[in-house]
Amino acid sequence: MNSFQQTIKQTFTVSGVGLHTGQVVTLTFHPAAANHGVKFQRVDLPEKPIIPADCDLVTSVDRGTTLEKNGVKIATVEHLMAALVGLQVDNVLIEMDGTEIPILDGSSEPFIDALEKGGVQEQSEHRDVFELRTTLNFIDKENGVEILAMPSDHYRVTTMVDYKSEVLGQQHATLNRVAEFKKEIASARTFCFLHELEVLYDAGLIKGGDVNNAIVIVDKPVSDQQKAKLQLLFNKPDITVVEEGILNNVKLRHPNEPARHKLLDVVGDLGLVGTPVNANIIATRPGHKSNIEFAKKLKAFIRKTRQHDNSPEYDPSKPPVYDSEGIKKLLPHRYPFLLIDKIIYVDKKMVVGVKNVTINEEFFNGHFPGNPVMPGVLQIEAMAQTGGILVLQEMPNPEDFDTYFLKIDKAKFKHKVVPGDTIIFKLELLSPVRRGLVEMKGSAYVGNKLVAEAELMAQIVDRKKLAAKLEH
Repeated sequence: MNSFQQTIKQTFTVSGVGLHTGQVVTLTFHPAAANHGVKFQRVDLPEKPIIPADCDLVTSVDRGTTLEKNGVKIATVEHLMAALVGLQVDNVLIEMDGTEIPILDGSSEPFIDALEKGGVQEQSEHRDVFELRTTLNFIDKENGVEILAMPSDHYRVTTMVDYKSEVLGQQHATLNRVAEFKKEIASARTFCFLHELEVLYDAGLIKGGDVNNAIVIVDKPVSDQQKAKLQLLFNKPDITVVEEGILNNVKLRHPNEPARHKLLDVVGDLGLVGTPVNANIIATRPGHKSNIEFAKKLKAFIRKTRQHDNSPEYDPSKPPVYDSEGIKKLLPHRYPFLLIDKIIYVDKKMVVGVKNVTINEEFFNGHFPGNPVMPGVLQIEAMAQTGGILVLQEMPNPEDFDTYFLKIDKAKFKHKVVPGDTIIFKLELLSPVRRGLVEMKGSAYVGNKLVAEAELMAQIVDRKKLAAKLEH
């Protein structure tokens, strides 16, 4: 995989008919900044809402993958998502003047061509690739589906399909590296069985279906009556079934094109995890439903693993950088509002502090005394005091300065903190300190569990200068 994030070089458009809606939709692709991700914008709606490409927003997997946020939908995203993953495009804004991504020829190839014509360019930010270190699996016994992810030093996908069809037989396909997607997988078209067409059409789907944008597999003899209905359904008088095989005797692009397309769908659906992954994915009889369920499981696993990986290590037997007396020399706070017991790590960009939560804390006398819980506001205060050490330890005379809150943003409290817990606070600078203004991201852990987080802005004020200014 690429080491750096990528976006597109210039704005371009792609137009076509939606497979299920039958409506013509125009997509306008725009370059996006690093860490923007893939996002869709419905410009046909008054407020022009934006929907991120996120598996947690999938609300339908009925013959395609549909995103929905606040009632706004983006349908059939999988072929476009697969193309973006295949070319390793991390950041792009895609404007749409309708609900459904165009089906085009039923594969990812037209999207690959359009993206390459528009150009792909590298950005300065590194890609945040997740390295899977354990086996993760999903099993749907009822439908015979299994998806397995194993550790690998690169992204690799294998699909195996068996529909008990004499026409298809058992098939498998493999993508050895993501760089091979364009050549080996992108051109594989979507497919369905002839006996499914009427059911899909009656369900209000495949209104934009065509023998030119989907492979229709014929595994049973077709009567003249069925043939007439198909001609009406597709609005084409020349539909023929020479023998059991492929409708209109369409020439396959690959002998195992259905298996390759299933792999394409896996790549596109797993692209909604939002994080590039180094893993070996093996999928047996995959479909959009199983793909998305596995994507959600993988995303949750990545989130949990990174929380654990980000939690600071704390060895109580090691001497601290600052003990309580050292902290008092840097901070003006005193009991009962000095909330940090020790500092175990500090450099110019990060500080780690420790608080031992005991039942004799003053606030427990009045805050849920029958079920003691540390107040969230005091967790934030302790977080800020830890952050104050980060700045004041660089000052030649820290006792002359005070730190004042200016803003608290994105504060979240994920788990209760109770007596007996030891909280580890990690504060990281979000930007260089300028004119006394400090922006920090704070995280609080009990063991490996993230219990609270927030972004803080504070101001460092010289008390002597402030007093002199007030006198005048």
